[in-house]
Amino acid sequence: MKKSLQTPFGARQYMVSKDFEIYYYNDTALSGMSGHAHDYYEFYFFLEGNVSIKAGSNTYPVKFGDMMLIPPHVFHRPIIHSLDAPYRRIVFWLSKKYCTHLGQISSDYLYAMHLVQSGKDCLFHNDRITFNTIQSKVLRLMEEIHSSHYAREEQILLCVNDLVLYLNRIIYEQRNPAKNTPLLPLYESVTQFIEEHLDEDLSLRRLAQEFYAGKHHIAHVFKDNTGMSIHQYITKKRVEACRTAILGGTGITEASGMFGFNDYSSFYRAFKKEYGVSPSQFRKLTTQAAGAAPLSSHGRPAEPPVQPPAS
Repeated sequence: MKKSLQTPFGARQYMVSKDFEIYYYNDTALSGMSGHAHDYYEFYFFLEGNVSIKAGSNTYPVKFGDMMLIPPHVFHRPIIHSLDAPYRRIVFWLSKKYCTHLGQISSDYLYAMHLVQSGKDCLFHNDRITFNTIQSKVLRLMEEIHSSHYAREEQILLCVNDLVLYLNRIIYEQRNPAKNTPLLPLYESVTQFIEEHLDEDLSLRRLAQEFYAGKHHIAHVFKDNTGMSIHQYITKKRVEACRTAILGGTGITEASGMFGFNDYSSFYRAFKKEYGVSPSQFRKLTTQAAGAAPLSSHGRPAEPPVQPPAS
C-alpha cells in the first residue's frame, strides 16, 4: 500500500463517522494489546506479520490474503508473536446503520454479516489473485478519498458499496461452491479464467485444454469480442496485478514473478508501455507523498485530537 495512505496507530475503538472508516497500518513496534469490542462491523485484511487474531473464544493464525469479519460486540485482539517483520493490515469499519441502508438496497450486501452473526467462522482465506482484487478496490476507495475530483463524495459511496458487495460475493462463493453460475459465452469464460489464473501458464494450448476448443477458434472469438488478442489481454491484466501488488508493498521483482512474467525485461517493457514509467520510477513516485490523515465516511478526516483506532 502507498505510504501516503498509512495511518499512525492509535487506540480509539469508536467511529467518528456515521457510515464507514478505513485505515491502513504498518507497525514495527507494538506492545501487547488488550481485547476490545465495538458496535460496528470490522473487516480486517492481513498483509504481513507474525500474528494471530483472537476473536471470541477462538484464536486464528493468519497469513497473507486472509480476511476476517468481526461482528459487533465480539471481543477480539491481535496476538503479536514477533515483530521481525512489520505488522501490516487494513481495517474497514461499517456502522450497523449503514449496513441497514445497504440491506434496503439488496439483501446480497448482508450475506457475510448474517453469516458471522450466526456464529460461523469469521476467518476467510483468499488466494493471491482474489486478494489482489480486494487490495485494488481498497486502493481505489482510498485514492478517491484523497482526491479532489468532481462528484468525489458520490464516487466514494460507489466505491464503498462496490467493495462491500465484492466481499460478500467472495464469502458467499466460498461457502456455496456447488452452486454453479450460468454458462457464459466462450470469450467471457476465457476472460474470467485468465483473471483467476494470472500466476499460471496461460498459453493458448492451456486454454484450449481447459475449454475443449481449438486454439485458433479461441483466439478468433476472443479478439472479435474484446478487440484485443489474448496475449495483449493477459499482459495487461498481469501488469495491473503487479501494479497493485507493488502499491501493497510487494517488491518489484517478486511482484513480476507472482503474476506470470518469466523474465524481468519483459515485465519492465510491458509495465512501461502501460504506465509510461518504469516499475522503479512508479514505486518512487507513489512513495513520495506525505503521510495521510485518518480516513472516514465521505472522505472527511477524523478530528485531529481523536486517536485513530487499534486493530
